[in-house]
Amino acid sequence: MPMRSIEQVLAEVETFAGLERRHLDRIAGCGHNCGFAAGETIAREGDRADTFYVIRHGRVALETPAPAGGPLLIATLGDGAVVGWSWLFPPYRWTFDARAIEDTRAIAFDGACLRGKCDSDHELGYVLMQRFAEIILDRLQAARLQLLDVYGEPAAG
Repeated sequence: MPMRSIEQVLAEVETFAGLERRHLDRIAGCGHNCGFAAGETIAREGDRADTFYVIRHGRVALETPAPAGGPLLIATLGDGAVVGWSWLFPPYRWTFDARAIEDTRAIAFDGACLRGKCDSDHELGYVLMQRFAEIILDRLQAARLQLLDVYGEPAAG
């Protein structure tokens, strides 16, 4: 199988599909390939969020600590999914834990690099804000559904 460039991979990811070639090139310039072993922590809630990831192959769990002690699964992300949006908004802190469920290959994007490009190219910044707003809404909806599963038992009246 021939190696594909980061630009080629991004063009096939739903979040970035349809972007102009110049925007894909700018985004790709902040990325590099990386990998995580099954069980490896990718990010911890509250830690500095300087990076986001696009999963090439594998699965990642988004989790948050639960009052009962163990992590509460918010979402399971697979090929083509974006992991992380906190790099885009001050104070740049992860809002969930991210953990590789299986061996995972991804593209890591430097958030500071991309924020700088967005500052100098407002069109790129606007397009990324639109695309990442969709991710945020999806994750908030997933968190809401998890809360309903955990705490949704109606009160006896």
